[in-house]
Amino acid sequence: MSRGLSKVFMKKLKRKKARTLPLLEIPANIEELARLVEQNEGPHLEFKRTTGELKEGLQTLCAFLNDKGGIVLFGVNRKGLVEGQQVSEQTMHEITAALERFEPPAPVEIGRIKVGRGREVIALAVRSNAETVPFTFESRPFQRVGNTTRKMSQHRYESLLLERAYARRRWENQPAEGVRLQDLDREEILRTRAAAIEQRRISAETGRNVGDILDRLGLRIDGQITHAAQVLYGTKFLPYYAHCVLKMGRFRGTAVTGDILDNKQEHMHAFAMVREAMAFLDRTLPLSARFEEGRIFREDRLPVPPNALREVILNAVMHRDYSDYGGYIAIAVFDDRIEVRSSGRLPAGVTAHQLSGPHLSRPRNILIAETFHRTGAVEIWGRGTNRVIEECRRYGIAPPTFEEKQGFLIVTFRSPIGPAVRQPESQPESQPESQPESQPESQPESLERRTLRFLQVGPLSKAELSAQLGQKKISGHLNKVIRELIDQGAVEYTLPDKPSSRLQKYRITKVGKNMLQEKS
Repeated sequence: MSRGLSKVFMKKLKRKKARTLPLLEIPANIEELARLVEQNEGPHLEFKRTTGELKEGLQTLCAFLNDKGGIVLFGVNRKGLVEGQQVSEQTMHEITAALERFEPPAPVEIGRIKVGRGREVIALAVRSNAETVPFTFESRPFQRVGNTTRKMSQHRYESLLLERAYARRRWENQPAEGVRLQDLDREEILRTRAAAIEQRRISAETGRNVGDILDRLGLRIDGQITHAAQVLYGTKFLPYYAHCVLKMGRFRGTAVTGDILDNKQEHMHAFAMVREAMAFLDRTLPLSARFEEGRIFREDRLPVPPNALREVILNAVMHRDYSDYGGYIAIAVFDDRIEVRSSGRLPAGVTAHQLSGPHLSRPRNILIAETFHRTGAVEIWGRGTNRVIEECRRYGIAPPTFEEKQGFLIVTFRSPIGPAVRQPESQPESQPESQPESQPESQPESLERRTLRFLQVGPLSKAELSAQLGQKKISGHLNKVIRELIDQGAVEYTLPDKPSSRLQKYRITKVGKNMLQEKS
């Protein structure tokens, strides 16, 4: 039957000389179909005998989508003989339903070419689209190698995902549905304008109309607020922007299983996130002092250079993957290190190891990074991590490490944060650090100093302080010392509006840190 049909097919072909058909164009008639079939299977053409091989044919179509496009012909056998098949309404329904298994939705052209004797060839054609590659079919990506279709490697798939982030259609430049101009932080936008003018990175003639400012920054397109504008200046984040979140935690010990001394989670825009992260580190990290030779003034020092911390936090805020609605930025402080975590993998071609040396800048979020650059907060030359390393070396600590883990980039600064020596509870009572509180209470200054030292690690409640001091219950002397420290401005409430709250904790202030250093 196939031979007979092919003979009929070739007779019709000889009656008319067909034009040369472009490879990705669906044939309009049997003559054009013949010219296409003559090109044989290859990187952009696949034959399937019937739609009984629909699944395999659509896997190949997925591979074409992930390359430069192509056509799958149903009704042509592997030898290139046109047999055709009977095509019913049910056949077309099955094809249409199967096309819904592509992710993202694939633009597929469908053609039907009559080849005689009530039979047809079905042609499915796709064109390349770099803005939406990679595609998957039934949750699996495929690629074309010669005239065969193979499952795409995970590494290749992830690389294409990253490349898609740099295409013209990115998450950050898409409309932020439901976000209005009045929903943005006007004062922050004006601060950006002032800083950009000062840095000469925006025209001094730029007015104070926030809509015009957003237009100049590329954050409003055709009158629509973009996702980037919402990330940079938004004021409302729930429920649709819940991933614009900063997590901050102080853990006792060296693992997340240790006691949590401080735990905060805040939804906020990018500029506020940088400020809040630095404020958290400022009040959480211990402050030490040193006197440089030949100078009479002391130098107050954090365990890690603030400029290095700020640079890493800026990078985390600018370059994280905001298209991941389960992502976040986290700052975790342990006794021996500080970790800054941000969701999203590094761009294709950039490894964690390369961040410790010269590398090109390839921002994931071009609009967000450019806005920070205009304020003078960052450069755009890929030198940020190198400056962090140099700053740490000048400071006398080890450079940070960079690691990709479970879809996050983790930057780790190693430096002593908690107490240098931790005394076990069974130590002899002659050692002050583990004595019951009843003994040092006769020395108010000692109790004051110990209270400040424990609060330097992070905010604590009275009960937590009492336990740290070795007391079985909160003593009257401890209450008195806390009141005196609050009066002196050395300690403050974490809930100032609710001083008697059961959730109340106390944290050390800069005054308290200075008092602690003086007593040292």
